[in-house]
Amino acid sequence: MRVTKFEHAALRIDKGADVLLIDPGSFTSPLDDLSGLVAVVLTHEHPDHWTPEHLDRILRAAPGTPIFGPAGVAKAAEGYDITVVAPGDTVTAGSFELRFFGGTHEVIHSSLPVPENVGVLVDGEFYYPGDSYAVPEGVEVGTLAAPLGAPWLKIGEAMDYVLAVKPRRAFGTHDMTLSVAGKTMHRQRLQWATEQNGGEFFALEPNDSLDL
Repeated sequence: MRVTKFEHAALRIDKGADVLLIDPGSFTSPLDDLSGLVAVVLTHEHPDHWTPEHLDRILRAAPGTPIFGPAGVAKAAEGYDITVVAPGDTVTAGSFELRFFGGTHEVIHSSLPVPENVGVLVDGEFYYPGDSYAVPEGVEVGTLAAPLGAPWLKIGEAMDYVLAVKPRRAFGTHDMTLSVAGKTMHRQRLQWATEQNGGEFFALEPNDSLDL
């Protein structure tokens, strides 16, 4: 498999001829070359993780592509055919096996609602938690896409999350709210956390890829 990072939270995973997209949202440029697309995963309803414009463009290029997300996504994306998934579910999309974890978004502030959120484990190898610190219990994570910056994120908690997951490889995502200096600093902190358990950290920029 190969994972490609796009702006902010958007990820593409290629496996043979099959393609999986995760969280194409408002900070992500239009995605092209969607041949082979077998599924889209939306971890939660916030617009930095999905937009109607992205879904419309994707569905024009690949009609009938299944879209997986929690119930909150199905409600927010009314008019789209969303297959609702919840923590504990496992589904197959093309040659991919998708297992879902988590349940809720991290708290931004007590005055704001806490939406549903699912993390997704792809083929038992690659894990992306969405906006959550949910640890996929009982899983040895090969590669972790770890959030770098967000209104809900404190870097010490993000470091503790990487320490808890213990991935063999990690890279930062969810990073468009950070300055260049802030992104560099947060990457250094997550690199340290990854290396404490013998893992390797990669600094991926948009359109960079990592072979898994």
